[in-house]
Formats: sequence, structure tokens, C-alpha cells
Amino acid sequence: MKSIILDNIESIKALCLRYNVKSLYAFGSVCTEKFNDNSDIDLLISFYPMDYGDYADSYFELAEKLEDVFQRPVDLVTDKSLGNPYFIESINQTKTPIYEA
Repeated sequence: MKSIILDNIESIKALCLRYNVKSLYAFGSVCTEKFNDNSDIDLLISFYPMDYGDYADSYFELAEKLEDVFQRPVDLVTDKSLGNPYFIESINQTKTPIYEA
């Protein structure tokens, strides 16, 4: 796993606890040698069940906080939004666990 994640793992775990995250995975370039200073960070997230309003608040607030932690753009993909089998296969090729409750 890249140092940008490892160096911030405690902050990431604290955010996951705060925002009811069940699991968080990195995928894409951050898990490969293609990652560079211009790369964003792709994350796959699963939340514990919650009301829709709380879900939306948690999603957007967490995305903003993660961008603050990493100091770069974050693409936060929810497990519930996955439907395209090709995209799922692409994620699974590099998916690396960061946090699991």
C-alpha cells in the first residue's frame, strides 16, 4: 500500500468510525506503480445501514474530510452504486483493504 495511505491510516480509521463506515478499500492507481503527484485517490466504501439523510451527509462530509487528509482529490465510490460488471472487475484487480469494522 502506498505511503500516502499508510502515513494517514490513523486519521482514516478515526473518520471511518465517525462516519459509520463498515469497510473502506483503495483501488486504481493508488494501488499501483502508476500513482503520482497528479493522481487522485479512488476509494470503495460501504456504510452501515442508516437513514437516507444521514447517509448523504456521511458520504459528502467523509469525502471532504478525506480530501483534506490526502491533500488531493478523492473519488469515493459506494458499494451500492456498483452495477457494471466490467467496472467491478476493474476494481477487484487492484482493491486493497484500508479499514474494516
